[in-house]
Amino acid sequence: MQKHDSADALLALKDAGKHLRVAIIHDWLVVMGGAEKVLGALLAAFPQAELFTMVDFMPDDQRAMLAGHHIHTSMLQKLPFAKSHYRHYLPLMPYAVEQFDLRGFDLVISSSHAVAKGVMTQPGQLHVCYCHTPMRYAWDMKETYLEDAKFRLPFMEGMVRRTLHRMRQWDYVSAGQVDHFIANSYNVSKRIKKYYRRQASIIHPSVDLEAFDVSSEERQEYYVAASRLVPYKRIDLVVEAFLETPWRTLVVAGDGPEYKRLLALAGNASNIEIRGYLPGSELKRLLARAKGYIFAADEDFGILPLEAQACGTPVIAYGNGGALETVRGGESDPEATGCFFDEQTVASLLSAIEHFESRSFSAVACRNNAAGFSQDVFWDRLHRQLAACLPTLEFKE
Repeated sequence: MQKHDSADALLALKDAGKHLRVAIIHDWLVVMGGAEKVLGALLAAFPQAELFTMVDFMPDDQRAMLAGHHIHTSMLQKLPFAKSHYRHYLPLMPYAVEQFDLRGFDLVISSSHAVAKGVMTQPGQLHVCYCHTPMRYAWDMKETYLEDAKFRLPFMEGMVRRTLHRMRQWDYVSAGQVDHFIANSYNVSKRIKKYYRRQASIIHPSVDLEAFDVSSEERQEYYVAASRLVPYKRIDLVVEAFLETPWRTLVVAGDGPEYKRLLALAGNASNIEIRGYLPGSELKRLLARAKGYIFAADEDFGILPLEAQACGTPVIAYGNGGALETVRGGESDPEATGCFFDEQTVASLLSAIEHFESRSFSAVACRNNAAGFSQDVFWDRLHRQLAACLPTLEFKE
């Protein structure tokens, strides 16, 4: 049933927008994450779209969603060390994104968590920004970013602070050029209002329910923490909690700058396994057999807790940010799909794990909750939103 509904919703959106000349702007193509899964849904909805991005180093085994789309990269693509250090070119990105030539397009959709929304459009073009978050380097995570950078020379921190100040000014000004904002969550819509003084409609990212299912295999006695291994995901907090409880087993899946540090932190602990990047099929099986999925980040939205629930796996999540919109954690809720911890501390997480183990959760309830974020829901809401924004282009339902 889900497959039929999703196909119908996608077909309706494709048919309504088939006459439009569409440009999709995405920050960068480096690895498959939550923002890239949204991008995949947008590209599926507009098979005629051309894609513009700062750099494209997406691995061959993750490029299926890009097939058939003309990809334009910025001047950063050919700069030294761009593949491994593209983030170091962040100060150049506002200029780079403004150089894209979008003449001839009717609809411009920016998929933005950094600079994509700063693309310059012309009168007669509609620019809709699907905002994953306002640029966190420049706003709410500025101090965290500076702490994680660990500058060795005193003058370097001052330089970076001035750079981030300029980025913050540009980010605010460029928001005024967007015709309509779509936020990926209520959490992000509040930040858009705070930082940009703009209202945003809300369309949650989708979960590909066909790619995940409830396993017929017996559940195993391990927990999973899976994400891009970057500092704000707080996988280190999860590892530290399991170092203190060696009778519990943790499997960490993902890759990123924190990988080596997490390996060192786990040391020789026999109850913690750091597996690195896993292909989709392996990650799905890992999630589907797990006792629970642990999500310690203060995330804008967070797609992996929903993918875990699509497998029937309940979630232990930090009770802030997007997790409050994707996990049902009420004490008296018969359809609860997990529980929350209040602080990003080992003690708070361990208390939540103890509470989690004292309760029972239904795999069916987890799956049903994930179904509320299905692809057909995403495509239907996107269709309705664009129909409201594009009456002059006869975007009909």
